[in-house]
Amino acid sequence: MTAVVPGTVGGTRDGIPPRVPPGPPRRATPRLLKDLATDRLRLMSTAARNHGDAVRMAIGPKVLYFFNHPDHAKHVLADNSANYHKGIGLVQARRALGDGLLTSEGELWRTQRRTIQPVFQHRRIAGKAGVVAEEAARLVARLRTKAGGPPVDVTAELTGLTLGVLGRTLLDTDLDAFNSIGTVGAAFEAVQDQAMFEMVTLSMVPQWVPLPRQRRFRRARRELERVVATLVSEHLRTGGDTRPEADDVLSRLVRSTRAEPDPAVGRRRMRDELVTLLLAGHETTASTLGWALYLVDRHPDVFERLRAEAVAVLGDRLPEHGDLRRLTYTTMVVQEAMRLYPPVWILPRQALAGDVVGGYAVPAGADVLVCPYTLHRHPEFWPDPDRFDPERFDPEATTDRPRYAYLPFGAGPRFCVGSHLGMMEAVFVLAMITRELRLTAVPGRPVVAEPMLSLRVRNGLAMTVRTA
Repeated sequence: MTAVVPGTVGGTRDGIPPRVPPGPPRRATPRLLKDLATDRLRLMSTAARNHGDAVRMAIGPKVLYFFNHPDHAKHVLADNSANYHKGIGLVQARRALGDGLLTSEGELWRTQRRTIQPVFQHRRIAGKAGVVAEEAARLVARLRTKAGGPPVDVTAELTGLTLGVLGRTLLDTDLDAFNSIGTVGAAFEAVQDQAMFEMVTLSMVPQWVPLPRQRRFRRARRELERVVATLVSEHLRTGGDTRPEADDVLSRLVRSTRAEPDPAVGRRRMRDELVTLLLAGHETTASTLGWALYLVDRHPDVFERLRAEAVAVLGDRLPEHGDLRRLTYTTMVVQEAMRLYPPVWILPRQALAGDVVGGYAVPAGADVLVCPYTLHRHPEFWPDPDRFDPERFDPEATTDRPRYAYLPFGAGPRFCVGSHLGMMEAVFVLAMITRELRLTAVPGRPVVAEPMLSLRVRNGLAMTVRTA
């Protein structure tokens, strides 16, 4: 591994000039381009394995600077975060997602964060625990009706769950009417596919080119615009934003965008922020739960311990917010699932000014990558890194593992605003499912990680259901 030079994160040591990171030779460009298009996890894992913690990769017209050490991540994402705006992938994704919280920068991002942040305050989210538990109970009831039947697409079921939670906790509305035939989930999938297509092609293909993917994306955008317009119209009709107690995201966005001098700008901002919030909020939690259920199925001892904890802590009642402290092992399982399959698998940035990271020069304008997927499997910080072992996160155990070796929710100013809601949802759902049901992956159907905006299961996760 490439050693981190002490005292060189963000500067030089004893006047020693910064170095250029090692990396694959130019002749490797065709293979790198192929991996970028078809196997991005292999691309990043191979780079880290072959070249160490700092890698320079020339891929077509782009040169990528990949840093894979906790000290590097801390510098880029936190200590010197002002020098790093969103980079490759998210810049291109802006063409698909617009200027929502995920892709915006500068004063617009700060305004969006100030508008939305209060909705995610710990006390408010704790007050929504009952809503999360109710939605989880609805999911368990739906799955129970399918026990003993043909395989179920668990990904689709979890998407319905997470959209339901988002609607009721953040928007004060029921999204079931929009997603009754999966239209919202399908639209988000099309938008995510387009965003990744923009990244892989570096936005060199105009959106008007009539490719099937691009036609599907344009239909999806129209559908999401319709959903947002309907949500806002109904909200205004009922006077939702005028109630003194209205502190949901929709009310806050309506009040915030009302100040825009140009109504068209306000409508576009409303659309971008809601689409981004719904996409990021439902996709990441559904991904985490899917991987957790898959891993638990592969480890019967973990399933038995999960079920025992759920029965001991919950009995036959719904979970409450205080149960999070008592569902210790369930939390450990969720944390380990996010280590192996982090929902946000890569954090792209672009350097505004030249910098030095770990003794390596980063030129102004460079595309910089921090990859939680590889960082979470770094053998220096995670013994036997590919093994599923929830005990790594035992709160009673001591560890000298660096804080930035584990980044399931990002880090620094861009730390995920919905982390507490996402963890509560994942822990509640995993506890309630394992208490009552046993989900088993279908033999012969490969479960393959697909790195899109989130790290999802390619073609969905098919599982059979039986009562526990």
